[in-house]
Order: sequence, then C-alpha cells, then structure tokens
Amino acid sequence: MLRDTIKAETVTAMKAKDKDRTATLRLIGAKIKDRDIEMRTASKEVPDDELVTEVLTKMAKQRRESITMYVDGGRQELADKEKYELAVIEEFLPKTLDEAETKAAIADAKATTGADSIKDMGKVMGELKAKHGASLDMSLASKLVKESF
Repeated sequence: MLRDTIKAETVTAMKAKDKDRTATLRLIGAKIKDRDIEMRTASKEVPDDELVTEVLTKMAKQRRESITMYVDGGRQELADKEKYELAVIEEFLPKTLDEAETKAAIADAKATTGADSIKDMGKVMGELKAKHGASLDMSLASKLVKESF
C-alpha cells in the first residue's frame, strides 16, 4: 500500500538524518491523516490507495502553483524549496500520461461516449477520469478535449 511505503520512507529519511526529506514526508503523512478525518463523516468509502493518491495529486498541484508564484515574485529560494517538495511528492504518484498518450485516451473516450460536440465535454472528461484517474493531467486533458471538437 502507498500509505505504508510513505511511512517506511519517512523512517528511512529520519535514520539518514535527511531533514528536508523527513519534513516533506511528515507533511504528506499529516495531509493523509487530515483526509482520513474528513472521510470519517463521508457517506462513501474510498479505497486507501485512491485516497492517498488524491491527497498527493492535490499537494503536487499546490506546489506547482506556488513555484509559479514564487518565480514570478522573484523568490527563487522559496521556489527551490517547493520544487524539492514536489519532487518528493511525485515519487509516490503514478506516472502521468504525456500529450500523445492523453490525445489517444481522449479519442478513445470520445468513441466510447459517442461525443461529437463541445456539449459532450463533460461526458468525455468523466470517462477520462474514470479510466485514467491520477495518471492523467486533467488541466492538459481539458485543453486537449476543447481543441478536439
């Protein structure tokens, strides 16, 4: 399980006295626990690896946005810290599809759903999310789906 891998990596980083990696892995663990607490009151049960991947995806997106803001604001030292955290987070995420693979997935989803106009974009995006989930960059997919109509 992904959660156990993250815990093991945290222990390894602590033993190696790698403070930055340990801090990032502890941050990941804290976010996962926060999500666990949120899910206690949720009506539906989410598989554990899916939940952890969801948390990691959200964290990665936040880091990417922060990096952009810090670089635009001339705060390179903060951008470097965010880049390091992003690299650690991405170690645990599944490989994302590149642009060509995303286009192929979109074509498949359009064929499956019978989408033929921009009005059907929601169906296509739903199909993509169901089939590919975390391995798909949804912002890229959204852009490519719009272009495909």
